[in-house]
Amino acid sequence: MNTDPSATAALEWNDWHARRAAAVTAPYGPLSLVATHWLADHPEGRVPGLPGLWRAADGEVTLTAAAEDGLTADGRPLTGGIALTADSGPFEDSRIAAGARRLVVLRREGLWAVRDFDPASAARHAFRSVEATPYDDRWALPGRFRAYGTGRTVRVENADGRERGLGLGGEIAFTADGVEHTLQVAVEPDGSLWAVFADATSGRDSYRFRFLRPAAPTADGRVTVDFNRTLLPPCAFADHFICPFPPPGNTLPIAVPAGERTVRTD
Repeated sequence: MNTDPSATAALEWNDWHARRAAAVTAPYGPLSLVATHWLADHPEGRVPGLPGLWRAADGEVTLTAAAEDGLTADGRPLTGGIALTADSGPFEDSRIAAGARRLVVLRREGLWAVRDFDPASAARHAFRSVEATPYDDRWALPGRFRAYGTGRTVRVENADGRERGLGLGGEIAFTADGVEHTLQVAVEPDGSLWAVFADATSGRDSYRFRFLRPAAPTADGRVTVDFNRTLLPPCAFADHFICPFPPPGNTLPIAVPAGERTVRTD
């Protein structure tokens, strides 16, 4: 029995979209982030809204808490001090909790921060859906990855207004409507790619920029540039994420009416 590849791809996309919606609305998904506190802004260690005393020094964060602070570390009540490094797993697995909230330690360019995830966030309860374009095989394009000889770092503005470095390992080239386009990409540890891009729909019919995460290219550089799986960045769901803006050259002159576009709320 022959199976229509396009129909199969559409079914796979529907499953991907459903899993994505479940991840977004999970108790500790991106909608639950209510604050990002940079410890350099609070040298005395008292962070508004966070119990305990938080200090960054010597490559780690020291948290000191009393019983009345109500904090737990690794599931046990925390009294006294504990040394923390950056959390690397799922947000719900962070070492420090304050009741249902999860306090996640973050480090960027040598600076430390604490993220506050609250399942009772207003954004989580106001959320209705991620608006996305149904699968369209015209936007699953063959492409080619070209690695840079050495990695590059460019400074780009982030969603919180600060400028940070964005590492780039190469570019992907693809053709849409007979015209070749390129996007600069980062190379993830597993070999997959990550592009931050904008297009002619950005800020109008879609969020101001979006993410694309192609699978690892083949040994000869072939890669599928599937814009159907374009993602909204975390900062589309909560203002407290620090998503990077597109690097120079990653604003496409064409409209990409595919993938996730906007967040619908009450």
